[in-house]
Amino acid sequence: MKDHHTVPEGADDVGGSPKDRNPAHYNSAGKLRSAVYEAEMARLQEQLVLLQHWIQSRGLRVLVVFEGRGSAGKGGVIKTITERTSPRIVRVVALPKPTERQRTQWYFQRYVEHLPSVGEMVLFDRSWYNRSNVEWVMDYCTEAEHEEFLRSCPEFERMLVRSGIVVLKYWFSVSFAEQRRRFEARNQEPLKRWKLSEMDLAEHELYVRYSMAKDTTFQYTDIKQAPWFVVPSDDKKAARINCLTHLLSRFDYEDVTPAPVRLPDMRKIAYMRPPMVEQTFVPQLY
Repeated sequence: MKDHHTVPEGADDVGGSPKDRNPAHYNSAGKLRSAVYEAEMARLQEQLVLLQHWIQSRGLRVLVVFEGRGSAGKGGVIKTITERTSPRIVRVVALPKPTERQRTQWYFQRYVEHLPSVGEMVLFDRSWYNRSNVEWVMDYCTEAEHEEFLRSCPEFERMLVRSGIVVLKYWFSVSFAEQRRRFEARNQEPLKRWKLSEMDLAEHELYVRYSMAKDTTFQYTDIKQAPWFVVPSDDKKAARINCLTHLLSRFDYEDVTPAPVRLPDMRKIAYMRPPMVEQTFVPQLY
């Protein structure tokens, strides 16, 4: 793996501006042009396919945690990763609210069963960090539970790394103004309004408290064995490319794509199929 560092955030919770960017790649609003994005994304998705073969062939266990504010773009990056890769190798975990039984268990217990096995990369769409962010901000956990999480989480992640799991943690940052713009866009579009939940509204109102939660989380859990990597995401397209480029850079992978196989000829056997008129077909509109 290559050297790394976490990117500090400014008061607007974005930051990390590119230093040597080509002006021709951006539109008048300063956002990455679609043509540039599509070309680079095609290349990155090809590399992700190569990476999945490498992970499988080398028997790696890879865990990628995606965290951040609502509408920050976590889901878009995860969808991009899984668009071309195999669900048998690259698996997404997005857990619902814990059941009453799970609430009585060790906090990390329900997450452990979803950790990667040999030859797998697991993408956590939110994770155990719910406790130090959503649960703490919304008073869904006690102060004692919050404090215990901050103590035990670094040790839990160190255990994962010692066991041989590659742990990558990405935090997607979006400014208040951009989050509001995205929420308003969802609210105005009937087909996207389902994406705007009561939790989103509460999170937007408590933007500063979520910043406090994030800062405290980093203070305790930005550890050498499993550091946080911040992805400024006011420009979603740029954020996706930056995140995927960084993820790929964490592995010294090679092209181990399986060679083409010879398709077998149909084996002929004595069998008479029933008449097709006995089947019910959907209407042929096209």
